Amino acid sequence: MTGQPHAATAATAATAATREPVRYRPGLLPLLLAGLGAAVGLRALIAGTATAASAPAGLAFALALGTLAAASGTRPTFRDVGCRHSRSAYAAISIRSLPGTTRRVLLPGLALAAVLCLPAALNRLTADTGGHRPGGSYLTWAAVVAAVAVAEEAFLRGALYDASLARYGPATATVISALAFAGLHVPFYGWHTAVLNTAVGVCLGVLREITGRWEAPAVAHTAADLAAWWLR
Repeated sequence: MTGQPHAATAATAATAATREPVRYRPGLLPLLLAGLGAAVGLRALIAGTATAASAPAGLAFALALGTLAAASGTRPTFRDVGCRHSRSAYAAISIRSLPGTTRRVLLPGLALAAVLCLPAALNRLTADTGGHRPGGSYLTWAAVVAAVAVAEEAFLRGALYDASLARYGPATATVISALAFAGLHVPFYGWHTAVLNTAVGVCLGVLREITGRWEAPAVAHTAADLAAWWLR
């Protein structure tokens, strides 16, 4: 009879060990925000009048954000990390037989991407115009878009989220990363995009909190951006 409690305790300890607690580092959050501002300024400087259409500016921006994320300790997670909230709706989904990366990154990321693309897809189906089809530059455009999307998520839902989470908790971390997401797009797409991008940022932040992985929002962000080419 005494073996069962010990086994349960061991299982609980093993589950807890898969979670990575975030340590608060004073001064990191303002440094990351300052770095984000510098990266946005660099992108604007390189892009000039081309704004978001400049591939060199996009790659420089991705490199800057990736460097900031890496310097703060953000790395891809290659093992199965337990959910922060074990009783969340996501944890209740009966897909535990799938590999950890598929279960916690690919499936939820693609699911959110589908939701984000739904309004554009409906508009595309009902539009009278022929839409925008990819041409010879699609692969180059897709490579730049993917690099920027992954770098943004590594920084926003990785480094910035963790720094905010350690200091303020998950709700505020979600809001801070969402506002930063909206803010970095304003110089290139205008203020009229701020509300929509804030809402998208909140969705990506919730996905980050549910899965415990910044890679899941990266999948959602990348897939939605790549699909946008076909949905214009």
